[in-house]
Amino acid sequence: MAGRPEQRSEHRADYGWSHIDAVLDNLDIFREGFVQTLRLSLFAAVSALILGTGLAAMRVSPVPPLRWAGTAYVETVRNTPLTIVFFFVVFVLPQVDIVFSYFTFAVMALTIYHTALVCEAVRSGVNGVDAGQAEAARALGLTFSQTLRLVVLPQAFRNVVQPLGSVGSALIRNTSIAAAFGVQELTGISQRLTTANPGDVVAVLLAGIVCYLVLTLSLAWAVGLTERRLTRTPR
Repeated sequence: MAGRPEQRSEHRADYGWSHIDAVLDNLDIFREGFVQTLRLSLFAAVSALILGTGLAAMRVSPVPPLRWAGTAYVETVRNTPLTIVFFFVVFVLPQVDIVFSYFTFAVMALTIYHTALVCEAVRSGVNGVDAGQAEAARALGLTFSQTLRLVVLPQAFRNVVQPLGSVGSALIRNTSIAAAFGVQELTGISQRLTTANPGDVVAVLLAGIVCYLVLTLSLAWAVGLTERRLTRTPR
């Protein structure tokens, strides 16, 4: 009787190691998904930052049609589920002869959606800049675009490092939707491995979670470091 618990515990240990082996044997596949998720995130984040900044400039523009167009884009996209944006890009664009790889379509969908979020973050930073800064720039003869580019935006970005970091973190997590459209990123890889290894579902999913944590926590660290450096830099 005394030996039975030890045998049971040894059996549990062997069972646990078999799950870990299932993950270790597929590290190359997880690496593939990790790299694909990282590529998706980087391409979409850079594109959304550039386009979102331009859209924020439209929203604070003195030209009414530009403001209306920027507002219409933000309100439409921000209130549309990201999955619908994916469906639109993947299934509607090819109907008008716009055909790319699923990876490119995923980057486009993520960019379209997160551009609206970046725009609102940047616009809040612009609104947080002292109005006297813009007035002084105009008094010096700078145009609206020059004032925005040289005076307002540099200060605005200092104020929105954390909000932009939050958008970036959401973008990383939202790459998981691309799995439903044929892109083998982390979620797609995890689904594939759980189908192939039904007895190791928990271990495979935990490995996928760890990979996402590496990406999001690395971004959080970079955002915190950037914010600390900016606060130490004289304005």
